[in-house]
Amino acid sequence: MIAAASRSSRSATPSATPGLARDGAERLAGALDETALAAIEGVFRSEDGGKPGVRLRDASGALGKVLSRGGAVGRIARAWMGPASRPVRILLFNKRAEANWALGLHQDRTIAVAARHEVDGFGPWTVKAGQLHVQPPQSVIDRMLTLRIHVDDVGADAAPLLILAGSHRLGRLCEAAIDAAVSANPPVACLARRGDVWIYATAIVHGSDAYRATGGQRRVLQVDYAADDLPGGLAWALPDG
Repeated sequence: MIAAASRSSRSATPSATPGLARDGAERLAGALDETALAAIEGVFRSEDGGKPGVRLRDASGALGKVLSRGGAVGRIARAWMGPASRPVRILLFNKRAEANWALGLHQDRTIAVAARHEVDGFGPWTVKAGQLHVQPPQSVIDRMLTLRIHVDDVGADAAPLLILAGSHRLGRLCEAAIDAAVSANPPVACLARRGDVWIYATAIVHGSDAYRATGGQRRVLQVDYAADDLPGGLAWALPDG
């Protein structure tokens, strides 16, 4: 697979704002006010601990209110997914010079679940940072949305999200197919300002470069949302509500 760091700085399309239905991602400018952002910043202070990425096991307290169906972020998910939408996985990313990495273009293929049950079509199983994950049928991923909440401005040198527009409609792709798609259609750099939310189809091909800005940091709260229950006794890792 072509790594994002080796391609995007030369050929990514900057400042583009594609539409969710057409291209699989959309920027919601200034979607969050300072009250919601302060709640999210509090989570970074308590959970970050100098780590580049953190998986949260629950959505409680002030953060839970922001992500809930009536909260500032939850309302965005409801607008696209309906009243049954709920957060099912939460990650904190804080890229800066001393905690830096690049992520090649890829598709997310696993979900976090509460316990293991053998169900046709679900597997293989993995454990990530102590959380049980499983690869579901592609139809589960296709019905999910991911929201990226930006606590800091994200310019071209601050490791913006890179997406391959339209790739959410292509199903599960092998690495060779991703490489071919990138060659035909360079990735889009999803620039952002503090308080912006990028909403994208969880199935989209995406990645990011390393952080190249001088000083500062790039804090992102990333939340997967789903509106469906899982079959066969499986349950999402995050409790509903």
